[in-house]
Amino acid sequence: MKKAILIACLLSAACQSSGTDSEEGEGQAIPADPHSFARPNEVRVSHVDLDLTLDFERSVALGSVRLELERAVHTAPLVVDTLGLAIAKVEGNDRRERSFQLGAESPGFGRPLTIQLEPTDREVTITYETTPGAESLQWLGPEQTAGGRYPFLFSQGQSILTRSWIPLQDTPGVRVTYEAKVRAPEPLVVVMSARQAGRSEDGSSLFRLEQPIPAYLIALACGELESRAISERCAVWAEPSMLAAAHAEFIDTERMIQSAEGLFGPYRWGRYDVIVLPPAFPFGGMENPLLTFLTPTVIAGDRSLTSLIAHELAHSWSGNLVTNATWSDFWLNEGFTVYFEQRIVEEVYGPERASMERKLDLDKLHDLVAGMEPWETVLHIDLQEKHPEDGFSSIPYDKGALFLRRLEEVVGRERLDAFLRSWFDSHAFQSVTTADFEAFLRRELLAEVSVDVFDVQEWLYEPGLPAQLPATSSDAFERVDRELSRWTSGVAASELSTEGWVTQQWLHFFAQLPPQLGSEKMEELDEAFGLTQTGNSEVLFSWLRLSIREGYARADERLETFLMTVGRRKFLQPLYEELAKTSLGLARARRIYADARERYHSVSRGSIDAVLKVDGPE
Repeated sequence: MKKAILIACLLSAACQSSGTDSEEGEGQAIPADPHSFARPNEVRVSHVDLDLTLDFERSVALGSVRLELERAVHTAPLVVDTLGLAIAKVEGNDRRERSFQLGAESPGFGRPLTIQLEPTDREVTITYETTPGAESLQWLGPEQTAGGRYPFLFSQGQSILTRSWIPLQDTPGVRVTYEAKVRAPEPLVVVMSARQAGRSEDGSSLFRLEQPIPAYLIALACGELESRAISERCAVWAEPSMLAAAHAEFIDTERMIQSAEGLFGPYRWGRYDVIVLPPAFPFGGMENPLLTFLTPTVIAGDRSLTSLIAHELAHSWSGNLVTNATWSDFWLNEGFTVYFEQRIVEEVYGPERASMERKLDLDKLHDLVAGMEPWETVLHIDLQEKHPEDGFSSIPYDKGALFLRRLEEVVGRERLDAFLRSWFDSHAFQSVTTADFEAFLRRELLAEVSVDVFDVQEWLYEPGLPAQLPATSSDAFERVDRELSRWTSGVAASELSTEGWVTQQWLHFFAQLPPQLGSEKMEELDEAFGLTQTGNSEVLFSWLRLSIREGYARADERLETFLMTVGRRKFLQPLYEELAKTSLGLARARRIYADARERYHSVSRGSIDAVLKVDGPE
């Protein structure tokens, strides 16, 4: 992608969207978004009403969307984002067709749909269908599911992929309420990031969300699904064969909700359900309101990976309740959420578990920063001539969380908690910028704090890691270090005291192993602890990455199986990167990827295409 050229037209559209010369209407201007064609300061979408049929044979969704409008400039057209959509017609209030035009294609961003409005238009209805390659939608065959009997579909909108299945203003600065009517073949069940509102006379599933959200949080899944309650407001959805294991793994979810409410204020979304998707899902989790999407790789059998639930739950405040207005402000979503996740884990599972996870994150962050370009390490990252995905790394997550942990050290936990509650209460259901937060922070918390103690400018706008990082240590990791020292001194692996080690301790063990172990030492570890056959995805991922690095052939078959069956980008990208470090490994990686590529979501494919320098299926 030649980004500087491709984004030129986006910049033009975004600059128009930031204008303030409205002929009528009031309200806060929506920040210019270089990743959207929309002009919401002229005409803004306020409500989305979907009427869709899911066609699994053709791998398309077809139907219509009704967009309710707020018009600040009455002579302006409505401009929405599309990506690969086939637009059949557009109708106004009176059900008469309106003229429309699809603009030039910008790869990765799609095409603007410009609709000419009549003076009386307060809504338009767009009839359309998606294409089989819609980047948000993952259509899976029965063989890619746990049950193996029925197909499956899920959407993934973040960051700018919702426009590939709904024509709308796909910018986080625009928030909408939505409702939906969705038809699917029997016996498939449809779920969405909204309140279930029953069924229509024709058997369609009905949904409604009264709280305004950005477009990337509109989400849908459809498959052979059942649910099991955890509490009155919380349930687990999964394929029938996965339901019992998922329910047992996530049984602490209600406790987490109550913990989060005690820390950050009331949960404002009604229900909090989670759904376990097939392995092709590209992320660990996605915080779609009322219905968190989860990868099955988080089911470890011992609840050691359920901090992921804490993370997605925390997004109910940071991200969903108060949202980054542009993708340059992404740290406001993720940095806050990682900090909240750590606080929830500390309360539910204890300080030792939380300290281990903080230490792992810090170690990973140091390694990451060492290999990044300076611009990539800035919290308020400049994405003006880049795709939003270029800013997705551990920086907004872990550096952002360190920002809040350092604030906690400076002002104390009690004052910080009160400040954060006030931030959420005063900005609920709004999209905000880093400048908004900085002004609130300086006014409400740091008015009397010296820059020598906490330098906001350094944290938010300068590259690298600040000198004053929060202290991080772990007694549990010190015990691991002692055992590792015994092993490197000659004690057999089978004699090490590893009983009771949790996932985080194993990850630390792998991270601290000396380089160039060789096959003999790798085999000793494998025979002692059964690492190649472990069912814990985090432990297996770390072991497989180490096996590639050390040339441990006994793990080759498991590696190929893992790459063929798991779609989580967090695992896939580093494994392919490790393989690509040698010419033989690169050839092997391309061979595996040629077979696996179509099993992955477009989010994962885009990243791995770049790693392996391929343009698509071979």
